[in-house]
Order: sequence, then structure tokens, then C-alpha cells
Amino acid sequence: MSCAMEKQNRKAWLYLLPAILFLGIFMVYPLLDVLIYSFEESYNFASQTYTDVGLYNFDYILHDPYFMQAVKNTFILVLITVPISTALALLISVGLSSIQKLRNLYQTIYFLPYVTNTLAVGLVFMILFKKTPYTDGLVNLMLSWFGGGGIDFIGGPYWAKMFVLSFYTIWVVLPFKILILTSALASVNRDYYNAAKVDGTTRTRIFFRITLPMISPTIFYLVITGFIGAFKAYSDAVALFGTNLNAAEMNTIVGYIYDMLYGDSGGYPSYASAAAIILFVIVLTITCINLLISKKNVHY
Repeated sequence: MSCAMEKQNRKAWLYLLPAILFLGIFMVYPLLDVLIYSFEESYNFASQTYTDVGLYNFDYILHDPYFMQAVKNTFILVLITVPISTALALLISVGLSSIQKLRNLYQTIYFLPYVTNTLAVGLVFMILFKKTPYTDGLVNLMLSWFGGGGIDFIGGPYWAKMFVLSFYTIWVVLPFKILILTSALASVNRDYYNAAKVDGTTRTRIFFRITLPMISPTIFYLVITGFIGAFKAYSDAVALFGTNLNAAEMNTIVGYIYDMLYGDSGGYPSYASAAAIILFVIVLTITCINLLISKKNVHY
């Protein structure tokens, strides 16, 4: 028996070897490399040299107003888009699940933004919201019908730009969440609903007592991935405000890291690495908090 078990173990490790190598080369090694770079001051890619080892990179990053602005933008984006997009996706998914005719058509329509190019969608949003010398944009035209004034959502006040970015982000992530939640709702055992109807349970009580607990693992998965995705936001902001996000005051943490490597202020891999480690710690901390909360609220 022991020889057979050892043989099975060797087979299992052999099957896992490609995945372990892939994760080690493309995830573990880069993370360790970035961690080392973050402590090397004034690291130079060309000469592979640095002046000192310490915490100066982190001190510089945490006192950089551009980085603090990026952190502020990212946290606002996370706090707005994750709960709203998840709640909207749940509401729409419940509605789609109750529709019998043309359900597949509606699901396809809601999924279209997910397969559309991000920059293309951003261009459409710019046309809708951007105020130019020739036109105030479709959204401002609609606001004027209700007596509202023209607002420059793309180049105007900070709150207007953050509104557009949040709206755009929700629009982009909503289809994927609808698809996942619709599948989760379809997998709920109908016997629970039939038993509740026999007992005369109201629809509201059925939703909160049966539907939500049964799909809570899926909701938790979407919340976790939503947090991680929102913290990695960058292309959405570029699609709306261009590549000079610092000037627009709409940079994100990932955008700041990219600027430190390749942007106008690029050539500072040590600062970029320190910012990446800070982002990693933030995401890891929030993920751990969500995991602790899920132990009481998620039903497996």
C-alpha cells in the first residue's frame, strides 16, 4: 500500500509541476524581484547598480502628492463601484431569471459591453460627456431639458470627472457580474422555492431567506474580485482622460506605477516597485478582511 501511495504522490506532483513552474516563474519570482527593487535606492536598469538599501523609496512615495492623489482616487473608485455594480448586477440578474420570453436576447444585450474594446467604450463616453466649443455633449443636452447647466465632465471639476469614471467602470464590469449571478440563480434548487410558496412565503422573504444565502458564495467571489479589479484600475481612466492622468488629477495607483516606469516621469523602477508593494499590501489586507467577514455571512 505504501509503495502505491508513494507512486500516486509522485504522479500528483508530476501533474502539478507545470502549474508550479508557471506560478513560480511568472508570479513568485517577479514579486520577490519587485520586493528587492523596492529597497534598493536609485536603482538603474542599464548599469544594474544602486546607491543604498533602505526605506527611502517608501518614504518618498508616501510623501509624493501624486501618489496620495492616486490612492485617494483608487479608494473612492473602489468604494463607489464595487457595491453599486454588485447590487445592480444582482437586481438585473433576478429580473432576467424571472423573464421567460426573450431571456437569451436580454442576456446577450447586457453582456455586449464586456466584449467591447475598453478604449472604444471610453471614446463613446467621452462623446457623451465631453464639453467642446461646438457641443456640450448628449448628457448636458439632456440635463438642459430639466433646467440644468452645462458641466464639463471630462475637463471640469473633480467630482464630475470622478462621477464619469465611476459610471464608466460600473458599466464595464456589470456584464460579467450579471453573467455569473444569472448562472448562480439558475443553479438554486427549485424545491426550496416550491416549498416556500406552499407555505405562503412572500417574495421578499424568499429572496432574503433562500436566494441570497444560496448564492452568497458567488456574491462573495464577485466582491473579492471586484475589489481586486478596482484597485488595479488604469485603462478606464486612460480611456476617458488620456495618458497624462496626473494633470487631470485622475491617476490611479497602477497608473502611478506605470508613470514611474515608462511615463513622463519614468525611469524610476525603485519608486515604482515601492508603490507596487504598497498596492500589494493594501489588496492583501482588504482581501483578508473580506475573508474574515465571509465566515459569518457566506453559506457554503
